Amino acid sequence: MANDLKTDLRTDERSSISPGLRHDTPLARAQAFPWMIVIVLLAASAWLAWRAFFYEEEGDPVGSAMLAFEKQNSLTVFSSRFEVVAESEDRRGIMGVDVLTSRQAAIVPASVEYRLDLSGMDREDFLWNERTETLDVTLPQLRISRPNLDEAQQKVFTEGTWVTRDASTDLARNNSEQAERKAVAFAKNPEVLGLARQAAKDAVRQNLAIPLQVAGYGDVTVNVRFEGEDTP
Repeated sequence: MANDLKTDLRTDERSSISPGLRHDTPLARAQAFPWMIVIVLLAASAWLAWRAFFYEEEGDPVGSAMLAFEKQNSLTVFSSRFEVVAESEDRRGIMGVDVLTSRQAAIVPASVEYRLDLSGMDREDFLWNERTETLDVTLPQLRISRPNLDEAQQKVFTEGTWVTRDASTDLARNNSEQAERKAVAFAKNPEVLGLARQAAKDAVRQNLAIPLQVAGYGDVTVNVRFEGEDTP
């Protein structure tokens, strides 16, 4: 009888204790759950901030190229420094007879710049070949700046028995005008202009290739030509 009572007592104890044990939540899991919510909220906030301030949807290569050009409306691609020689003669006389003759020669340093006007370029000037990953760009003609004559550094050689002040002024003015005309002609020299055009193509390739790589288009081939040139 005593054994039966003990057995029943243990059975009753198990039946009253075990249901409570089955429904208890482990302490570690209960403590970790709030932290998981915090981590998820932080990750969501970081993603939203990145999306709002840093994320940019990938556009087409032409759009990326035009965006790179929009940041610099004018691009100086080449500058040339050279010297031009000007020579003038002045005659002054009395009663139609030349009495005073003077000559002046000047070696004048000059410089010109070659610029690209990118502000007028539109989508028609860009052609993207997705299969070959090639971007063809057609550039407007170069603009040549007005020659800058460094007359402070010029070398002047004057010849004449007596050079009046008026004669000296006229000689200097004539030499200055002549030097500018010669500088303009030199700037349009085919060899110099060819160097400037090649420099422009190299500059455009560099200015477009790097932004396209950063935008995720990889190693893109950029072909550049000027209006009127054959497609490479």
